[in-house]
Amino acid sequence: MKGNEKLLAALNGLLADELTAINQYMVHSEMCDDWGYEKLHKHFEKRAIDEMKHAEKLIGRILFLEGIPIVSSLNKISIGATVPKQLDNDHAAELGAIKAYNEAIVLAGEVKDYATRDVLQSILNDEDAHMDGIEALQSKIEQMTLQVFLTTQVGE
Repeated sequence: MKGNEKLLAALNGLLADELTAINQYMVHSEMCDDWGYEKLHKHFEKRAIDEMKHAEKLIGRILFLEGIPIVSSLNKISIGATVPKQLDNDHAAELGAIKAYNEAIVLAGEVKDYATRDVLQSILNDEDAHMDGIEALQSKIEQMTLQVFLTTQVGE
């Protein structure tokens, strides 16, 4: 089924966002592992895997719509030198993703591609959950102080 060119371009833009997020989360995960923050390491690693699944869904949809997935484009990756900066950068990335998914959902509706809209809505729901998780961690840091919070992130 030949997809709408504008929608295919939007899907490839979202794919670039997801591929960027995978890289950013993986680096944050490995940094936390290196620092001994096992729980944060696992948190970021799981998030990277979620983003991989999103990229897989987007690639599948682009192929179904007879488009060509562009996997060689990445956006600027923002690596945080500290845990709070990592969370700030991830928050900004998720905010951008949520905005982009909402715009793509509107576009999919305008071109009457409701199946693509459903795929995008499913991913958007995950992105909303990611934002909730980031904000929960940021809130814990604010309430507990960074030092106390980080002591809770050591070990299993």
